[in-house]
Amino acid sequence: MLELNTVYNQNCIDGMDSMDAESVDLCVTSPPYDDLRTYNDSSKWDHEVFKRAAKSLTRVLKPGGVIMWNVGDATIKGGESGSSFRQALYFMEECGLRLHDTMIYEKSGIAFAAGPHSVRYSQAFEYCFILSKGKPKTVNIIMDKKNKWAGISSWGNAKARKKSGELEDAGKKSKATREFGARTNIWRVINSGGFGQSSKEAYKHPATMPEALARDHIITWSNPGDVVIDPFMGSGTTAAMAIDQGRNYIGFEIDDEYYNLCQSRLKTLGANLTSFFETT
Repeated sequence: MLELNTVYNQNCIDGMDSMDAESVDLCVTSPPYDDLRTYNDSSKWDHEVFKRAAKSLTRVLKPGGVIMWNVGDATIKGGESGSSFRQALYFMEECGLRLHDTMIYEKSGIAFAAGPHSVRYSQAFEYCFILSKGKPKTVNIIMDKKNKWAGISSWGNAKARKKSGELEDAGKKSKATREFGARTNIWRVINSGGFGQSSKEAYKHPATMPEALARDHIITWSNPGDVVIDPFMGSGTTAAMAIDQGRNYIGFEIDDEYYNLCQSRLKTLGANLTSFFETT
């Protein structure tokens, strides 16, 4: 039996296969993106390995549990690989999960800037596929989008458009607009200039997930005391943000160097870690 609040230095498929079924509430992870990084050549990653990991991850997910799968595609022979879409479809068609939302992580710093002789626009986002085992059991929508018309209500009653296209007046009076509203499903997150991580040590890993991205998905799809898993723990961002938000965590990292980096980082964290990165 694996222990909570522990990162294991092993293959995540073997690790998850040793866990109890339906034992985690949320997965927040960023798996390898095709062959964009070598990760010290410590493991093999292709669609066949992905399928085994996906099956193992689905097995340990509780009913109503959520997977946040942050992924991008390599450009191969002038075209994008489409691996992200194949993975999302596999989760749906072969694992029986629901694609609850397709979210966009918009980067503050772009990876490849386009110029006048480029053949495509600047690459500035990654997908966050929100997959759930049935209806999500926990949804805590973050309400921090400043409303331009806060405090103002429209004239007359609120109307809705029927299926036929006609407007229907249900007799409900319009309410004043709240000061803050719900976010959209496009999150702009600071990822450049050394502002994506509070831990400078984390940047020894070649592909860190911004703390704000992990933190806000943990807030949205879980509650305090829940168990959050990251099968590809890397520098330990998911674990750090689970601690920050009062969740339990469990993770796997196959590469010895990144495992040691993760362990070193987590040892420096106190129980009262406070994150300071904001989604803008």
